[in-house]
Amino acid sequence: MYGKQSFGVVLRGLRQHGRLTMEELAEASGVSVRAIGDMERGRSLVPQRRTVVALAEGLGLTDDEREALLATARAARPTRAVAVAGTVVPPRSVGDFTGREPELALLRAAADRVPAGGGAPVWVLSGPPGCGKTTLALKAAAELAERFPDGCFVVDLHGVDGPVDTGEALVKLLKALGVPDRRLAQEDQQGRAGLLRALLDDRRCLVVLDNARDEGQVRALLPAGGWSLVLVTSRRPLTGLEDVDRLPLSQMTQEEAVDLLRRILGEERADAEAAAVARVAELCGRLPLALRVAANWLTVRSGWTVAHLVRRLADEERRLGALAAGDVRVEAAFELSYRQLTAQAARMLRLLSLVPGPDMTAAYGAALTATDVFAAEDVMEELVEAGLLQATFTGRYQVHDLLRLFARARLSREEEPDERAAAEDRLRTWLLDTAVVAGRWYKPDYGAPPPSWRGLVPLESAEEARAWLQSEAPSWLAALRGAARRGEHARVVETAHAMEWFCDLWVHWGHWPEVFRLAAEGAAALDDPYMRAFHLNCHSWALNNCEQRHREAVERADEALVHARRAQDVHQQLSALVQAASGHWLLGNAQAVADRTLAAIELSESAGHHEVWPQAVRLYGSALRLLGRAEEALAQHRRVIAFLDAPDCPVRGHVADIFRAHTTQALGADCVALGRWREAAAHLRSAQAQSSRLGTSHREAEQLLLLGEALIELGEPEEARRALRRALALGEAADDKELKAARRLLDTLPAA
Repeated sequence: MYGKQSFGVVLRGLRQHGRLTMEELAEASGVSVRAIGDMERGRSLVPQRRTVVALAEGLGLTDDEREALLATARAARPTRAVAVAGTVVPPRSVGDFTGREPELALLRAAADRVPAGGGAPVWVLSGPPGCGKTTLALKAAAELAERFPDGCFVVDLHGVDGPVDTGEALVKLLKALGVPDRRLAQEDQQGRAGLLRALLDDRRCLVVLDNARDEGQVRALLPAGGWSLVLVTSRRPLTGLEDVDRLPLSQMTQEEAVDLLRRILGEERADAEAAAVARVAELCGRLPLALRVAANWLTVRSGWTVAHLVRRLADEERRLGALAAGDVRVEAAFELSYRQLTAQAARMLRLLSLVPGPDMTAAYGAALTATDVFAAEDVMEELVEAGLLQATFTGRYQVHDLLRLFARARLSREEEPDERAAAEDRLRTWLLDTAVVAGRWYKPDYGAPPPSWRGLVPLESAEEARAWLQSEAPSWLAALRGAARRGEHARVVETAHAMEWFCDLWVHWGHWPEVFRLAAEGAAALDDPYMRAFHLNCHSWALNNCEQRHREAVERADEALVHARRAQDVHQQLSALVQAASGHWLLGNAQAVADRTLAAIELSESAGHHEVWPQAVRLYGSALRLLGRAEEALAQHRRVIAFLDAPDCPVRGHVADIFRAHTTQALGADCVALGRWREAAAHLRSAQAQSSRLGTSHREAEQLLLLGEALIELGEPEEARRALRRALALGEAADDKELKAARRLLDTLPAA
């Protein structure tokens, strides 16, 4: 009934035919005015069936008309694509794709050859900025996605500005392919590259590597062959890559450029000023990105004629010069949009170029402009409407690489150096101050923010704090690095200090060694022996748990002990002894563990300082068990539980929960060593429940394995089978040795 018109065009036509304003349709249907406006402009996802039905009822459609509207909505739903975390979401404008038919035919043929093992599985799409490389790649990905049932993935490599490190891109892709953090932590970059090649060789995936900087950035991300297809877009031809096919792009033909403008503006409006539309295509250099921005302004400014836009373009001598200057052609379209912004929005765009991460929330705009979040959101929405900022489906905002460069150039021209520096300082201060408050949710002496704290984001619970620290990690880590470069040592030290216990919940993030190394260096610059000891201890923990560099971890702990003694701080001396013992434990040196922890226990008890005492005693007991003294180990671990149970125990909250779960597991292991199977099973069930609440899956696997062993000895094979299967269900969140042991035990059980 409605032909090939888009859902938004059909909805607008039905509303106008019914002589309804957006407000009237909203009242009649229960769908918000903003949602209706976004649908009509094509700025939102196609609605769900229930929303379409509500709109149909509000419009008073017949049954046939309603079914036709539903069919239009179904036809408009995009093919599934996965945008890897921190990447550009496939643009909504792909639905207006125009031209490039010969190029699409080449990519279709490439996809056809992949199953037959013919042709290279990698294509490089190259050309100047704004020529439509990304749009073509995403159009091909959407069209070909059904041929690649194991997924379609888009990774923005940010090659134009702030290139993504190859290692980070590897991690993003491997996570999207389902590889868990624990497995990633076990591999170096070369190992991760090999793992990615193996997965892409074995699976049928389509991967778009967008905005590549150079050959070195993508070489480790490419398959050697197999069943997957990779499309790489770059300004450069990447001639250093071997065994790839290349597809160079330039500007559109004049016919294609005009057709693109007609599709965005609507045929009736464009054909009424055909000569002016053709002139806009010429003035925009027939570059797709410039054409889209110009057409979007005409769409938003419905009172403008196309001829009026032509006059504005023709009057801009500097812009015309830019249009004739190769790569700077796109700046002409940006300039056009930029000149139409309010002063607030223009300044916001300039300042957003300072955001270090791949995307942002309105809070970033508020921090940069020293306003509140709602005011910043209003201004950022103006940028969204102008096509200069992209609103993602997750409620975040993204600035395209080229727009970021444009905005940064404007920042240099239009902002005084002092103003720019002040904005950078506001952003850095907000990111690191918020990270401190969020991290302290997990520190025993802090917890919730003080009543006087007024932040730009809600941190009213430990869960909100954790979510913020994880979602904004690229930005606050970049701010921490920036503070270190600027010599803001006290800020670096304070930020990392706040992460003391949060880091234990996100062991496999991958950046804790760097965070605590920077903090240790900052403490050294401040000549603060206490903070130096503290952060060397944390660095030791990170080397042990994040990178398995156990000998270096022992060295850092030994350094920490020196500085802790210089600071005359008992707590850090104890921590240094325990961290060194942890390194020796992971190196399998039980006697060294016993020696270090016994020294820590004696110091703790003589000084009357007991906050680290539970860790020291637990490790000491475990060392005794490995040395064949399980009864003594059991006695030591019972001392820890009694200590934690005492009403005046100095260890509380999250830290006490961690100590209790670890020690309960140790009690179970002691009982296993002693053959006291019933007691072992009770302790291990308790430890597993505690670890589950804490979210420490790797500990759960250890506990379930021990529990399975105990249940087998108790003659309860079905209970053992359930425990071992639960361990296997944790997958690669568990250590390989536990998984292999669980499989071996399962194989020994009689068939169910």
